[in-house]
Amino acid sequence: MTDLTSKQRKNLRGQAHHLDPIAKIGKSGVTPAVIIAVGKNLEDHELIKIKFYDFKDQRQELSAEIAEKTESHLAGIIGNVAILYKQQADPKKRDVILPSE
Repeated sequence: MTDLTSKQRKNLRGQAHHLDPIAKIGKSGVTPAVIIAVGKNLEDHELIKIKFYDFKDQRQELSAEIAEKTESHLAGIIGNVAILYKQQADPKKRDVILPSE
């Protein structure tokens, strides 16, 4: 999948509005366990939120790092919450529908 368009990112942020954060970044920061948990949840749910309790000043860089390591897309950051999206490999299991270009 190529980069997301602004229209697609906006749509994903709207779809993520009702979701609860599945990962919390605290004093330990972005650990390998966090990366594994985020990757697993992206496979299961496609669209997730990550809440930053610590490292709030570095949330942009850390979110980009997590997205890179999990091969996902950063749909946006709202406050201290990052929204990540990774399209399900199996078309039959896809729950998140993206608008076309």
